[in-house]
Amino acid sequence: MEKRKSIVAGFDIGGAHLKVTRAQDGRIVEAVTIATPLWQGLQTLTSAFEESAPIYAGADVNAFTMTGELADVFPSRDAGVAALLDEISTRVAGEKLIYAGPSGFVGVDQAARLSSDVASANWHATASLVATLAGDALFVDMGSTTTDIIAIRNGAVANDGYTDAGRLLSGELVYTGFTRTFLFGVASSAPVRGRLTPLMNEYFASIADAHRILGVLDEKDDRHASADGKEKTVDGSIARLARMIGRDATELTLPEWHEIARWFSEQQLRKIHDAASLVAGSLAREVPIVGAGTGRWQIRRLAERMQRRFVDFAEIIPADDAVRGEASSVAPASAVALMAGSQL
Repeated sequence: MEKRKSIVAGFDIGGAHLKVTRAQDGRIVEAVTIATPLWQGLQTLTSAFEESAPIYAGADVNAFTMTGELADVFPSRDAGVAALLDEISTRVAGEKLIYAGPSGFVGVDQAARLSSDVASANWHATASLVATLAGDALFVDMGSTTTDIIAIRNGAVANDGYTDAGRLLSGELVYTGFTRTFLFGVASSAPVRGRLTPLMNEYFASIADAHRILGVLDEKDDRHASADGKEKTVDGSIARLARMIGRDATELTLPEWHEIARWFSEQQLRKIHDAASLVAGSLAREVPIVGAGTGRWQIRRLAERMQRRFVDFAEIIPADDAVRGEASSVAPASAVALMAGSQL
């Protein structure tokens, strides 16, 4: 039997970030996230590949999944998949495998003919690995922009939808994330001194500002510019939050701003809780929530609310202790690296 390839690089090409991991002898040993605003052009991905090159240098196999085909730089998802496959072929040397959901790993040429399976399949990759490692679970991955909620039954992914459209309908895809979500994407108003104040429907602030004010944001997870392009500090976030309700930062006290920030985070959690309650369906009470992504703080709160045990994806994957947290934050890249390595 051929010896398993010892070094496998995993890539998750998103519309906002490129995430890359390195697995050696079946363990994640390195992981990195690079801001990649694809809506500004494919050159951002080219730059990210160059920056992350030390992570995948010398890999025996490079395994890819993607969601970046959704970026509005592309006229359609099929065109986006084709363009990203071209970038992969051009920028990354060596053997390349593309994750195609139910079709498994395929070569670049076959992936081009399976664009509907390849498009936005990163959730399926991570859920498949969780199914292997954890058996029954409610898998929740909250990234910067979206949240995936997937039921896993009898060691298999039990999804209802597969495409973005189908998963939006089923509640398995909730378009809210831990940093990039606009505040008016989670609420249309906020309580201010006992009165519910409608929000200004402008991109004055993001949910990252609310989580920064609450002190639960790891700054390395907020890799894009703030709404006003100014400093990422508590004072800066309060100034941005104030604009959402037509005020200046000096008009309310710090505890009052904390309460408003908490309101937005709570509204986001309620959206996720509603969807998770539907997706969980008949899963037994003892089945845990396995959480991944940069928004694991929010997923822990979800588990408490649903009275389920929380298990961090980082705890169940083979990884060096120094990179476990980051490997969980880039879960799809970790998943394709580990699964591709085990199948070779």
